[in-house]
Amino acid sequence: MLTLPDYPWDAMAPYLEQAAAHPDGAVNLSIGTPVDPTPAVIREALASAADAPGYPTTHGRRELREAVVSWFARRRGVEGLDPEAVLPTIGSKEFVAWLPTLLGLGEGDVVLRPKVAYPTYDIGAQIAGATPLAVEDPAEVDEETLSRVKLIWLNSPSNPTGAVTGVESMAAVVRLARRLGAVVASDECYAELPWMVDDVPSVLDPRVSAGDHAGLLAVYSASKQSNLAGYRAAFVAGCPELIAGLVNTRKHAGMIMPAPVQEALRVALSDDAHVDAQREVYRRRRERLLPALQAAGLQVQHSDAGLYLWCTDGASDSWTLVEQMAARGIVVGPGVFYGEHGDGFIRVALTASDERIAAASARLR
Repeated sequence: MLTLPDYPWDAMAPYLEQAAAHPDGAVNLSIGTPVDPTPAVIREALASAADAPGYPTTHGRRELREAVVSWFARRRGVEGLDPEAVLPTIGSKEFVAWLPTLLGLGEGDVVLRPKVAYPTYDIGAQIAGATPLAVEDPAEVDEETLSRVKLIWLNSPSNPTGAVTGVESMAAVVRLARRLGAVVASDECYAELPWMVDDVPSVLDPRVSAGDHAGLLAVYSASKQSNLAGYRAAFVAGCPELIAGLVNTRKHAGMIMPAPVQEALRVALSDDAHVDAQREVYRRRRERLLPALQAAGLQVQHSDAGLYLWCTDGASDSWTLVEQMAARGIVVGPGVFYGEHGDGFIRVALTASDERIAAASARLR
């Protein structure tokens, strides 16, 4: 049996209980699950495909993969992607957790991830029996360790910090990975939510990839931009050889996105209007919550894009800050969940109703 750490969010139970005792109820800004309605155009697409008696295809319907290709060209500046090099996944977390295993990694192999990062990068390495290693810059790793690196995770915009990695920094990681023969997987799920930057490059962007997708995988989810977390609708695209191998392995394992969800995702990726509208909803919430956090004595660092504000008071540890917020009836995420370098920070999500964001802002002030 696998022996993994306890699921970190289970440790939040006492703070949820404390926040719930607030006279005006809790404001939950912790995990960051979407709360706004799934757009009607997507729900209608799901319903239209509900008559699905046969098995869906693991590789995804051609129409869905072509929609992903069109989306990459239209929204991410990536032209000429081959539909064969696209694979729908059952949410992005599933893919992150199982990628090291699906790539055949094991004992002695090293997986690099950012110092402050989504914990599933580490869990995925542990499931495979590989060794996760947190690094600020992969180029700073010693050559002996680099010789064992098989997978490098990028995450831009970052969860939890909201930092955006620039073209040259991403390109340098790609060049290093190619020297090592390692795969670069780039988690880009918040790319449609930029606030303080104009350019959020994909690892498949020709400025990063030098026009060659070999060894590169871009991971994306519609959960955030389309309020589809409950659909588990995501995809990966990039290196044709890697995608072909993943498709074959996933056929054996039965990792298949349901047919109605495939159609819903196709429609979601083909309609920019609802994404633009949802972005403005989050922009308004961010503009209300950020100054309130600052008024409460917190510094908001990075947070250039995405669904979160990355906060510290410069003195307290994460759990002290979590307790102080719970005393106000506000539930937030401890930065230490994202690695030891996240201690002293909290992650505050924008995913609450306008009324709850207003309540949190009033309490903070």
